[in-house]
Formats: sequence, C-alpha cells, structure tokens
Amino acid sequence: MYAQFFGSFLLGKDSVTPEQLTQAISKASETRLKLGTLALHKYYMTAEQVDEVCFLQTREDKRFGEIAIEKGYLREEQVDELLAVQSPDYLILGQTLIDMGVLSNSDLELLISEYEIFNEIDDMSLENQSKTDRLIRNFFTFSGKELTDYALMYINLIFNNLVRFIGSDFTPLNPISCSEEHDINYCVRQEIHGEIDCYSRIDMDESAAISFASRYAKMEFSEMDEYVKASLDDFLNLHNGLFLVNMSNAYSMELSLTPPVAEEGDKINLPDGSFIIPVIYPFGTIHIIVSL
Repeated sequence: MYAQFFGSFLLGKDSVTPEQLTQAISKASETRLKLGTLALHKYYMTAEQVDEVCFLQTREDKRFGEIAIEKGYLREEQVDELLAVQSPDYLILGQTLIDMGVLSNSDLELLISEYEIFNEIDDMSLENQSKTDRLIRNFFTFSGKELTDYALMYINLIFNNLVRFIGSDFTPLNPISCSEEHDINYCVRQEIHGEIDCYSRIDMDESAAISFASRYAKMEFSEMDEYVKASLDDFLNLHNGLFLVNMSNAYSMELSLTPPVAEEGDKINLPDGSFIIPVIYPFGTIHIIVSL
C-alpha cells in the first residue's frame, strides 16, 4: 500500500493537486520505471547526476546505464542490480509525475526521503503487518484521530479489500472527523453488533457507483440498476464478514452483522467518533464512513 499512501503524502505536502494525482494514477499502470528513478531510490546517484545522464541521452544513442557507467556514477554491478530489483510500487507513481512534468528528479529525491523517514521504511521489498499498521497510524495523525486496535484492523482490511477487489489505482485523502450531518449521494450502510458496535458505510455518486460495481463484479454496467446496488451491498458485506472473522481469530470476539441497506435522502446523521476517508479512483471518489 506504499503507492496509495505516497499519493496522499504528496497531497499533504502540496506537491501535487488532486487533479494531477488522479491523472498520474490513471497513467501509472502504463509507466515503465526508469533506471534513474531506481538509482535515486537506492542513493547510488544524485538528482543532478540523473538529470545530466538524461540530458546526455538526448545527445547520444546510449542507454542510461551505459552513460552512467562511463561518467563514473554507477558501476556495472549496480546497473545489473537495479535492472533486476523488484522496486517499490510508489516509485512508479513518482516516475509518472516526473514524466508529466509535475515533479523534477530533485523534487522526487527529497519527497521519497521524507516519506521513508516519516514512515520508518527501511526495506521496501517487504510490506508486513507491522509496517502497514504504522503506515495507517501515521496517515491518521494528520486528522488528529488516534485509532483503537479494532479500528486499525478495520481500516487496514478495507484498504486491502479495495486493492484485492476493486484495484490498487487509488489514493486515500486525509480522514475527516465528523459527528454531525453529512451529505450523501448513494450510500450503503451495514451495522456490526456485539461486544463492540460499528456502523460502516460506503458512499459515492452514481457514476462512481457504476464503475465501482463493474470492477467488483467483473462485468460492464452502464446504468444505476439493481445489479450495481447489489454489487455495492455485496462488497460491504464481504468486507465486514472478513472483519468479523479477523476479530474472532484475534480477540475471540463473536460479532453479528445486519443486512446492508441503502440510505436515501440528502443527509445522514453520524454518531460521535465517526470519521470519513475520501478515496480517489480514476473513475471518481468513494467515501468510507466508519463509526467504531
């Protein structure tokens, strides 16, 4: 999930606009990660050296690695390593923003360093549970909300389920604490009851709902019909069902689910302690609303 939260980090630093980020996310799947970006990440080259080699490529018909070796910036074994390495996925987003002219190599070098220091990331080849937990807790520090262990498990799972069932091409925006009326579009609610109570919702406009459901069902929907609504119900029910299994396994806590229901009208009332996470996809923004 490093790429998704890197996008949110860039927004928080005012390094990109939401429009630029959405465009970059759409293009990222087509971006080929360049050797210069990999060399920056490994601290084998500086931004100035990468810029110089890129400039020389416009003058010589040579590969980046060839010129870097000739200039003494890289050794042959380092080039071989960079070509073979499985790179952090968020570097692709950074490379896309460079290709778009939004960031420079120097910008990306600094932002990567700040991002890794802030999240205490030292081995990008591993995304274990403790690292993603820390990533999410840091993400919530911007909203001033401290997550309980239960809420952390819930949010971690929902991001994982978005990746698994909808797609990884999203960026979450900073969570918004809310304990009053909230405007909605098409909203699905499901409740969890037992030793803890949780009210969960997903809300989006009709266009986003159609695209979301199409991805989830792996079918092409063209209008807001019962199939789209059933797909949204099923996604929320699947997610919450998995959460109940995790709670049972981790805490021996047996919880129950109510059936998902659509909430009609322009507004909903949220209990104290609720928070909203806007999640940007190329097809639109969905809102994850949790009271836990």
